Amino acid sequence: MNEEYVFLKSIDYIQKKVKEILSSVSTENIKSVMELFFKSNHIFVYGAGRSGLVSKAFAIRLVHLGFQAFVIGETITIPVQKDDLIVIVSGSGETIPAVMTAEIGNKLGAKVISITGKKESDIAKYADITLFVSAGCSEEERKKYAPLGTLFEASVWILLDGIIADLLEKKQETEDTMRKRHATLEQ
Repeated sequence: MNEEYVFLKSIDYIQKKVKEILSSVSTENIKSVMELFFKSNHIFVYGAGRSGLVSKAFAIRLVHLGFQAFVIGETITIPVQKDDLIVIVSGSGETIPAVMTAEIGNKLGAKVISITGKKESDIAKYADITLFVSAGCSEEERKKYAPLGTLFEASVWILLDGIIADLLEKKQETEDTMRKRHATLEQ
């Protein structure tokens, strides 16, 4: 099998699986999540590892939409307070810092959204809403074409970009208004 074939097989496999995974995410929960963005003072995101990178990409887009968004753990992040929103991404739902973030946020009176691949996880216990992204798959192909948490992370990235598109419409923003908040040093 040549390298190009593996590359193309991987892309096809990931696209097919992500579509399946996202089709099972609760649209009712998505609607509830949308409402929280407009009821919150500030929005915070958290994730560890690759889930953290997906979270950071989401925070950037929220800022482009004009939300006050922060990444928990960064040096310039303000303190979480009552009536803020925390979005936590954790494939296992058991990552200790993610669970602690959910628990503390809950105790502070913030709304917590967990995005996880494990419905009955510790992180979900502290969440007001859980978006269950069921990327668990025991197919042999997954190990070859989408190793480790690839399907979860790719699915969550697209899920969060879908949320951005919905927020864009609800805020009556455009790509042009987002672009004005996009970069600080472009001419």
